[in-house]
Amino acid sequence: MTAEYTSPAVPPPGAAPPTAGPPTDPPADPGSTSPVADLPVPPDGAPLVEETPPPDDGTPWQRLDGRMIGADALRVLLSMAPAAVALLVVGVEPDAGVVWPLAILAAWGAFKAVRNTVRWVTTRYRLTDDYLERRTGLLVRSHRSIRRERVRSVDGEARLLQRLFGLRRVKVGAGQMNTAMESALVLDAVSRAAARDLHARLLGEDRTAAASTVAPSTGAASTAATAAAGTPAGGEGPEAAAPTGAAPQQLSRLRPRWVVYNCFSVWGLLMAAGLAWGGWVTLGMFGFNAFAWVRGLADWGAIGVPGTVAAAVLAAWALGVVGLAVNFATTYAHFRLERTTGDHGAVLRTTQGLFRTQEINRDENRLRGATLSEPLLWRWLRVADPAIITTGLSVWSSASAILPRCPREHARGVLTEVLRAGDDDPLRARLHRHPAGALRRRLVWAVAVATTAIAVLAWLAATTALPHAVWWVTGAVLLPAGCGLAVAGYRSLGHAFAGPWVVVRSGAVNRATSVLRTGAVSGVRVRQSLFQRRLGLATVTVSTAAGYGAYEAVDLAAPRAAEFADRALPGGVAAFLEADPPVR
Repeated sequence: MTAEYTSPAVPPPGAAPPTAGPPTDPPADPGSTSPVADLPVPPDGAPLVEETPPPDDGTPWQRLDGRMIGADALRVLLSMAPAAVALLVVGVEPDAGVVWPLAILAAWGAFKAVRNTVRWVTTRYRLTDDYLERRTGLLVRSHRSIRRERVRSVDGEARLLQRLFGLRRVKVGAGQMNTAMESALVLDAVSRAAARDLHARLLGEDRTAAASTVAPSTGAASTAATAAAGTPAGGEGPEAAAPTGAAPQQLSRLRPRWVVYNCFSVWGLLMAAGLAWGGWVTLGMFGFNAFAWVRGLADWGAIGVPGTVAAAVLAAWALGVVGLAVNFATTYAHFRLERTTGDHGAVLRTTQGLFRTQEINRDENRLRGATLSEPLLWRWLRVADPAIITTGLSVWSSASAILPRCPREHARGVLTEVLRAGDDDPLRARLHRHPAGALRRRLVWAVAVATTAIAVLAWLAATTALPHAVWWVTGAVLLPAGCGLAVAGYRSLGHAFAGPWVVVRSGAVNRATSVLRTGAVSGVRVRQSLFQRRLGLATVTVSTAAGYGAYEAVDLAAPRAAEFADRALPGGVAAFLEADPPVR
């Protein structure tokens, strides 16, 4: 059974007139492919990203920076350097095992250099009073333009070679996709001065005033001191903002100890495999037999297969940990999260990177909520992964994660400051537990899945050469683990309302607490499966034009579901309610 309700376009008779409050998501503009909030509609009704050229006002077109050709030439030389050293200096015999990796590496570098040279020849861009335009393409010409009032982010990054040549890659976003599924207009690469000029003219941010501030105000000094202590200052209302030209407010910075929370992951094994393969190929270029070296480290025959496998797993785990630690240190070096101001209001900016620098700007007017994720294996350390819910930003984008994995209390404090929640702190709200039927439902599913797996293995053991020990060992492991995850999933369930925020939490392996502003909720759905109806449960899904697009309050008591939906979308489902006790 599924019931869906959407926000009414016209208020019902007798409803109070709208009052000032937090921003809400208006309907999408005609012709656009995704909703855009808090943006004025152009008088001529033009789409957000133009695929036809706007009127020519005589502004001259500019090229990308020509130094990108020099950077590409250096990239080609570096890609060929291992082959030159191995074949000419060391004198390694050019057999197939050495030549093919070197040839592929050199060919890839040459291909990228030629492609970027063609792109430099064919690409032009200009910034007029109304548009940012870009023309590119050799065989197929493309002309893209973005209205300047639609621009909500100007992100810059530079890889090591680009930094050496004083170049930047600028990505200008307006929060929508065009017909080619491109979400931003990219200029790769422009000079450092041109990137700064684009950032200042498109966002209207006064960095000179911020940098020249000598004596910060009392409030700014208090904020900086609080951030240095590890917990950001709070207490500002949703509409509060620093005046334009004020010094950026630092919300968080990197703590060296955070590397411990980010270097233990299943991805470490994949990184170890990649590093081992790369090392084997590189050493093989110079005539070093890595396999023979590993075989001579110990008497693997005497150790046996279990000992050999354990040693291999331990070595891979250690190599992966080191690789993840180095990757984290280089990626998040000099990390800072700041709030600054521009023509469009407050901007959340993160800067980070050692070899590859990156700056990401997020328009605070498009912020709709936040998510705090706590992986099961990390909960005992009280750490979490914080992210924001914002329109025009994909949840798969790294820009949605405003902090690396860090202590949970620090993450909560930063998100509270980012949301400007003040006294109505939704991330510390007391969550209401869900009924015991939700636990029974999870236990039934856990037992059913484990029993099915055991029965299949037992049948295979009886009809094939599979040892009988496999199915009972699997049962001894799978059944307790499944029941444990069922209990963990039930204990994770919760919901609450804190001021203008709706809070939902769920997840067994990855417990996620999502906070969403009620003014951003565009629709609700109340759903009951067959098993949920028998247990008196229901799931309420709130929809929004941000983040994942939908967030669920799983396995509520069925009599409470409609009132939960009414509080999440005020006035949207009032006609469907019965006289039940209100949701706490």
